[in-house]
Amino acid sequence: MVQLTPAMRALVDRQRLAFVATVDPDGTPHVAPQGTLAVWTDATLVFADVASPGTVRNLLENPVCEISVVDPWARKGYRFRGRARLLVLGPTFDRLLDFYRRRHVDVPVHHMVLVDVEEASPVVSPVYEFGWSEPQVRERWRAYWRRESARKRRRPPS
Repeated sequence: MVQLTPAMRALVDRQRLAFVATVDPDGTPHVAPQGTLAVWTDATLVFADVASPGTVRNLLENPVCEISVVDPWARKGYRFRGRARLLVLGPTFDRLLDFYRRRHVDVPVHHMVLVDVEEASPVVSPVYEFGWSEPQVRERWRAYWRRESARKRRRPPS
């Protein structure tokens, strides 16, 4: 298993959206947004199955998955590949449920999905290959969203 670095842990803790990729029974990819991803141990990620029936179905058939987490402002992140374990009951499930309730996720949870990370690799925008710094990339996206916000305010209501 791969030990999660402090940078990996910080990114997972900071971001509120990840994408979990699994494989459907017919072999096609299944990518689903996941808003509850967290670090559980130095080598394990966890997410709560609140409404992920396709992801759970696929993991029961084939436990291999990949999780992508990217800081949209910096255009940097990580891909984590590993094997999932689904929990429905038991002491670990109860500890995880308490963990999520402390994080203000107080909704019905069907499963807890633990992913033992076997591989981790960086995701980095190609813009960095052209000499851009992270502050420049962040400012570019801030400027973009300021323009979008101004454009929406000028648009007459439908």
